Amino acid sequence: MITETNAVSFRQNLGEMLAQVQFRHDSVVINKDGKPVAALVDARLFERIRRMQGRFDAICQRIEAGYAGVPEAEGLAEIDAAASKERARARRASGKA
Repeated sequence: MITETNAVSFRQNLGEMLAQVQFRHDSVVINKDGKPVAALVDARLFERIRRMQGRFDAICQRIEAGYAGVPEAEGLAEIDAAASKERARARRASGKA
């Protein structure tokens, strides 16, 4: 479960929020002036996020290296075409075509 709270309430209830995250594996989003500014998540989830970010960064580097000599307009056109093709495939699969 994800709980949202403001910064003042978070400071006042830090112990309770930590217990909620540690024992119930919930997450807490801290808002300031009505906007999310931070999140408190379980340490295991945080580690998973870090690993996923590392893999994502590695994939981005491979894609960037693969397109290093391709003009930007050509690369964007290729991405748009692939995205359109995938959207059409998804529509057909869901019966909305």
